[in-house]
Amino acid sequence: MKIKYPLLTLLFTLLFYIGFAQAKLSTGIWRGALKTASGTEIPFNFEVNNIAGKQHIAIINGTERFKVDNITEKGDSVFIKMPLFDSEFRLKREGDNLIGKWIKHLGNKDGMMDFKATPNTSWRFFKTVVKPQVDVTGRWSAVFGEGDKKDVTVGEFKQTGEKLTGTFLTTTGDYRYLEGVVSGDQLYLSCFDGGHAYTFTAKVTGQKIVEGKLYAGLTSIEKWEATRNENAKLPDAYSLTALKPGYKKIDFTFLDLNDKKVSLTNSRFKNKVVIVQIMGSWCPNCMDETAYLINYYKKYHPKGVEIVGLAYERTTDFAKSQKTLKQLKTRFNVPYPLLITGYTNAGGEPAKSLPMMAQVMGFPTTIIIDKKGDVRKIHTGFSGPGTGNYYTEFTTEFEELTDSLLAER
Repeated sequence: MKIKYPLLTLLFTLLFYIGFAQAKLSTGIWRGALKTASGTEIPFNFEVNNIAGKQHIAIINGTERFKVDNITEKGDSVFIKMPLFDSEFRLKREGDNLIGKWIKHLGNKDGMMDFKATPNTSWRFFKTVVKPQVDVTGRWSAVFGEGDKKDVTVGEFKQTGEKLTGTFLTTTGDYRYLEGVVSGDQLYLSCFDGGHAYTFTAKVTGQKIVEGKLYAGLTSIEKWEATRNENAKLPDAYSLTALKPGYKKIDFTFLDLNDKKVSLTNSRFKNKVVIVQIMGSWCPNCMDETAYLINYYKKYHPKGVEIVGLAYERTTDFAKSQKTLKQLKTRFNVPYPLLITGYTNAGGEPAKSLPMMAQVMGFPTTIIIDKKGDVRKIHTGFSGPGTGNYYTEFTTEFEELTDSLLAER
């Protein structure tokens, strides 16, 4: 029996819309959990919404809502590509749940972790929490690692009932927005943003935090402990990196995203206060700094400030670096040039590309140049908005420095 074309068209249309309706993820709050090699979970929550007929995900870490909209489906498979940091989820439906892998592309290799997501689940670590016996609100002097590999940091926490938020500040940046709970005398914090994947656990006893463990990615486990100290602080971020003796200026020539050579000798930088941002598209702290510098640029560019970003990616492949940096530029609508250095972020490569630098300790590193072209200060790391007062203090100091440099003749 022949089926007439209008009926056939209607049949295919109905099948398409039925399949599409089935493909939609349940809206509302989900619980996602990455599994480390030791079996520990790195949990986080995310919210699924339909906006103008298209599904969006917002990953929840403290006050941050990290938006993801590259979601595609094929049969029972779901693919979620993170907008930054070159990572993605490859998942299958298992009942109402999603099961699969989180894949982090790391230059010439990939890192993978098992992942499971459950809909209509707003709890992060535990469905039922033991009533907290301690309050960790405040500032702590924290030490990660053991022996010669100790790293002194500052913990900044806020506890409201059982809910705990905060972060750790280090000399090269912060752990961004951490969220979790205090259950009895135990604390639990985690973060996932497509680049970072962390779980912190510890026991609180009096004015100390003990038996701490940091689970990072698939295999890393690091011990940590802390002592309450409202006066805890890090070394001056402007004191950690410098030029080699005898140098006052830096120089470079790299290609921008349109394959054009850019150098500090270009006319656009002449007689300007110039901010050189050493960064990478893989770096969450660099993302926070970029978000700040965009608004800073809007305020100070008309007054005579220029910014240029020097990108050190996980690969020396120009096309791959160009692709990820274009995603960053589009995501934030970055108004200043981003240059592809052709060097990676590992093994002292940044310092090799800038031989007048004594070292580059971490990402981001920010170089402040006066109107004569002399390097006036170099700032290591970035304390993002998740650090509260640290972020406010940095932005105030940074803009006061800019004002003073602009006032010079």
